[in-house]
Amino acid sequence: MGRPRAFDEDETVRAAARLFADRGFEGTSVDDLVTGLGVHRNSLYKVFGSKRGLYLAALRRHLDEEVLPGAAALTAAGGLGRALAQAAAAFDGGPAAGLLLLAAAERAPHDPEVAALVEEGLTALEAGLAHHPEAGPELAPALAATVLGLRLRRSGDGPARLAALSRRLAPTS
Repeated sequence: MGRPRAFDEDETVRAAARLFADRGFEGTSVDDLVTGLGVHRNSLYKVFGSKRGLYLAALRRHLDEEVLPGAAALTAAGGLGRALAQAAAAFDGGPAAGLLLLAAAERAPHDPEVAALVEEGLTALEAGLAHHPEAGPELAPALAATVLGLRLRRSGDGPARLAALSRRLAPTS
């Protein structure tokens, strides 16, 4: 019989997501993970199989806990400005917020499993916007691209830009 696990797997995955979001997959070494997570190297390999296995678990958790719930809530977000702000928060709200976009740029072109997870997150964002009564399927792709572009820029004026965009797109009464 093996020894009981000496670390909380959920907390380890969440902390790894933050490390990967800050440094990227390539920029995060196994030594960084061991030090940052406070977990022994052998334990990481035993539970996750590899650095990539931990990365996939972290990306999956990020989708399940931040991106997908945020995208699903867009339909009931109220006005379009509020929906756009919520969409941005799905990618900018949590400690691992940049992980999906970083995965899209860094790993998805070379890793089919990462590409599938990225596609799932981006599709959910578009679907959430497509079901919003003021956006609809026609505007959803452009709005999703705008939200993502503002997140990539990491500028402090993203919320103001989204509010201005929603005022221009809002139906007149």
